Amino acid sequence: MSGPHGMGGGGGPAPSRRPRGGMGPGMGGPFGGGAPAGKPKDLRRALGRLIGELRHERLKVVVSIALSVVAVALTIAGPKLLGNATNIIFEGVVGKMIPASMTQAQAEAMLRATGQGQLADMLSGMTVTPGQGIDFAALAQQLLVVSAVYLAAAVFTWAAAYLMAGVAQRTVYRLRRDVDEKLARLPLRYFDDHPRGDILSRVTNDIDNIAQTLQQSLTQLITALLTVVGVLIMMLTISVVLAVISLLVVPTAIVITFLIARRSQVQFAAQWERTGDLNGFVEEMHTGHALVKVFGHQHESIETFDAQNEALYQASYRAQFISGIIQPVMNFVSNLNYVAIAVIGGIQVANGTMSLGDVQAFIQYSRQFTMPITQTASIMNVMQSAAASAERVFELLDEAEETPDPVPAQMPAEVHGRIELRDVSFRYLPDKPLIEDLSEVVLPGETLAIVGPTGAGKTTLVNLLMRFYDIDAGEIRLDGVETRSIRRDDLRRTFGMVLQDTWLFGGTIRENIAYGREDATDDEIVAAAIAAHVDHFVRTLPHGYDTVIDDEATNLSQGEKQLLTIARAFLADPEVLILDEATSSVDTRTEVLVQRAMKALMAGRTSFVIAHRLSTIRDADTILVMDHGRIVEQGSHEELLARHGFYYDLYQSQFGEPLAEAV
Repeated sequence: MSGPHGMGGGGGPAPSRRPRGGMGPGMGGPFGGGAPAGKPKDLRRALGRLIGELRHERLKVVVSIALSVVAVALTIAGPKLLGNATNIIFEGVVGKMIPASMTQAQAEAMLRATGQGQLADMLSGMTVTPGQGIDFAALAQQLLVVSAVYLAAAVFTWAAAYLMAGVAQRTVYRLRRDVDEKLARLPLRYFDDHPRGDILSRVTNDIDNIAQTLQQSLTQLITALLTVVGVLIMMLTISVVLAVISLLVVPTAIVITFLIARRSQVQFAAQWERTGDLNGFVEEMHTGHALVKVFGHQHESIETFDAQNEALYQASYRAQFISGIIQPVMNFVSNLNYVAIAVIGGIQVANGTMSLGDVQAFIQYSRQFTMPITQTASIMNVMQSAAASAERVFELLDEAEETPDPVPAQMPAEVHGRIELRDVSFRYLPDKPLIEDLSEVVLPGETLAIVGPTGAGKTTLVNLLMRFYDIDAGEIRLDGVETRSIRRDDLRRTFGMVLQDTWLFGGTIRENIAYGREDATDDEIVAAAIAAHVDHFVRTLPHGYDTVIDDEATNLSQGEKQLLTIARAFLADPEVLILDEATSSVDTRTEVLVQRAMKALMAGRTSFVIAHRLSTIRDADTILVMDHGRIVEQGSHEELLARHGFYYDLYQSQFGEPLAEAV
């Protein structure tokens, strides 16, 4: 994380990181987008809470549902009206075949008298005018009505989708805002315990999955359910027998979809697991491509990639193939239903119990009936994925936050930089003590250096000063005021940090330096750059201070990036400085210059310097030597060397042995 005033990166160890899982940020498909979440732990609760997020949009949701009802009603009315147009044509053709001198009843009687009873029955089911052909005026009117109905259905469908799109995007907008605000309130411990890729996946992939589901699947689900109910009613009004035959398709469709989907879900799970493995490997190889080349592991890397790529191919192939079977199988079942309706409907037309237009309408309804059933089954799988994504997002939103700032908060009347630690104890894990009963006083203007082996608690102490973590016991006081009674923002404004891990963002060099103080003038920015020995190399760049660097600053060396973060610290001009290996990435000559500038900057300011290179802290007023969270020695450089203790051994390990070998 970035330090206050935007200085440096880093922030504390990761005491208990989980294994990296999922994918890194910004990935999509087999090489990005992240795997959709699996099944939710509690589908009903997750969906209920997700739907609860729509409460701010309930009026628009109700209007959208109402528009969908009207659209479905009009769409369902279409086949029946079109069937009436077919009847006009058919009855006109039959009427033309009957002499105008006869009535319809006489024509029926004549057909029965000549042994053509079936034709007579068919004629009895019609309303014809003998001698008159197709009534084109009535036909045109009916077709105009059908066109108007379908056009109105399209308009209402569009309006419902438009409203729901706005509902979905505003809901997700609020969800993203809530997540972003939540991230700002989470303690550093949460980020140490969760892989960065997992957090970013929740913020991006999971929320995008929710947005897509709300916008598309929710409207489709409502429409599908309304269509099933409406079409079933229309089919029952036309023919109970044909409706029963069509209903037999429902359990068949459900069983087929369930059996195939159950097998495909296993393969999809394997596909996304392989996707995660491959993405993780590609990310590692891309990040460490220089080391891969240095150690000559390109061939092994390619072989591993090919093996994981093949595993992903096999899993994806099986998943897509099995899931793809659903549609043709359902088409086959639907076609069997179509044949049955056509045959039985044709017999009923011949018997005069149904009109040709009703059979035509029923065939269309049967098509409309099976489609939403299959669609609903598919949508439920998507809803499961969205519910799982929602569950992951809500888990983040429910995480324990930092303890609230005190109200009313305190603040020293004037910050001088006196830091006092009283019996401070802290541990990352309950069963692993780290810092125990640490006490120390740093007077204003003093430079306190902290040294010790890796894991001694040096950076942890800085995290406690900044309240990135809260202490378990004891007190830390700033000018006599306990830091837990000070607002975190007020406390951190008094500190400036330069860390070993540099952090720069995409933007100009001027903007990156000004991140230390956003109201800084150009002259102040240049002055800070000169003090940090940045000005010279910046002016050699094609665009000087307006040179744009990317978020990884690949167009700058590590030393140059370190100098920019140091310039940030100069510009921030804080009361207390924290330098965590701040000069570790600069060359020896630049280090000497920076040390001189730092000495001028630290004059009159309390400074904490964490260093492994002991040559950089010789001039510190006090040196704390830490080991396993405890101060084992303290004093000036000369005093500690004279004691021949822990510090002496550290110093000799860096300078004594090489000198002895040289002699």
